[in-house]
Amino acid sequence: MYIAKLDHGGRITIPAQIRRKLGLAAGDQVQFVEHGSGYLISKCKRSSIMDLQGVGKWNGPPVSIEEMNETIEKGWAGLLESED
Repeated sequence: MYIAKLDHGGRITIPAQIRRKLGLAAGDQVQFVEHGSGYLISKCKRSSIMDLQGVGKWNGPPVSIEEMNETIEKGWAGLLESED
């Protein structure tokens, strides 16, 4: 069992053994999840653009970056024209 102490500013120091086990480093976020009569602590997952892979479904042919950029430019051009 590990015990941490809350300081006057409301900050808590997570014991080094727990930080190592969770892979925590300065700036990482942790979450406290209510569980029964207590709380569980876990490291918040850092998001990556790769986490979005497969979120949107595209059934058409592959599209190049250039084609995507052209479509985006056309969309912005249409938005700007409608504001005039």
